[in-house]
Amino acid sequence: MLGRKGIAFAVTVLLLVALTLAGCGAPAQPSQPAETLKGSQPSQTSLLTLNGAGATFPYPLYSKWFDEYAKVNPNVRVNYQSIGSGGGINQITQKTVNFGASDGPMTDEQLAKAPGEILHIPTTAGAVAVAYNLPGIPSGLKLDGATLADIFLGKIKKWNDSRLTRLNPDLKLPATDIVVVHRSDGSGTTFIFTDYLSQVSPEWKEKVGKSTSVKWPTGLGGKGNEGVAGQIQQTPGSIGYVELAYALQNKMPYAKLKNQAGNFVEPSLPATTVAAAGMAEKMPADLRVSIVNSPAPDAYPIVGFTWILVYKNQDDPVKGRALVDMLWWAIHDGQKYTEPLNYARLPEQVVKLNEAKIRSINYQGQQLLSK
Repeated sequence: MLGRKGIAFAVTVLLLVALTLAGCGAPAQPSQPAETLKGSQPSQTSLLTLNGAGATFPYPLYSKWFDEYAKVNPNVRVNYQSIGSGGGINQITQKTVNFGASDGPMTDEQLAKAPGEILHIPTTAGAVAVAYNLPGIPSGLKLDGATLADIFLGKIKKWNDSRLTRLNPDLKLPATDIVVVHRSDGSGTTFIFTDYLSQVSPEWKEKVGKSTSVKWPTGLGGKGNEGVAGQIQQTPGSIGYVELAYALQNKMPYAKLKNQAGNFVEPSLPATTVAAAGMAEKMPADLRVSIVNSPAPDAYPIVGFTWILVYKNQDDPVKGRALVDMLWWAIHDGQKYTEPLNYARLPEQVVKLNEAKIRSINYQGQQLLSK
């Protein structure tokens, strides 16, 4: 029989054998599967994140898109920060995001500062509503372009100004101060709005001009569409501009505007679609175009395309492939989500132009789109 020392020695040997056998099992798997250049596809067991930032104008639509796209392609998540078009242009220029977003196209000067060729992909069109807060007047305000410009120039200061009462003989406008509310951040919504004012007011064009960020003659600033909407809701006597979806979601009254044809039209999906379709056949090769102040009789005058901004030559084949697949989905299947959120579907002519742009996105000369 084994003594106590023998038993202890045997137990020690058995433990060493067991540990050795455990170490001879299957080799440890890497924490993240390696990606291959050949397929340029994310692994079926990994989660790839695309980061984007920019315009608040299309945020309600983009939020819906990226939620739905996660169901279509569970291996890809799209993280989008609505920081304003100016921020989106800056971040895509600095390559801190996979895509930027802007409601105002980049200028030639901005494009020249980028470290590579940036493409503009129109994703939808929307209207900018002129929202207001006038106690006792929940609807019915009418404005024309010249009067709106003079309000934002600070020349018309009272709600019962004679120019406003002539446009609104059926409304009892109060003798209260007008409080202008505008964006405080760089904004494509601002670009669309100031583009319109520049077309209808020579004084505005000369003194202020059009840009994603301008030197405002008067008013309070709010960050993002949500910030402007909040300021208007909290400030009696105020007037400002927000993307139509924000006005509708917050149940804010908005004005009817006199269009180029002389008709008073309120912002709506049909009135936006008319303006977008009218410009589709005149799109320039780089797809940067203004569609404000349409001559169409039924068009609302303050509308614009919004763009996703991407580099033509991608630095990462895996993320590049995921990006082009997402963009292809957005301009095709994603369009069914536009109208329920009060954005306009892309005209077919614009979809075709987008397809060519997306096909041109590449990694080291190799086309990334598999379709």
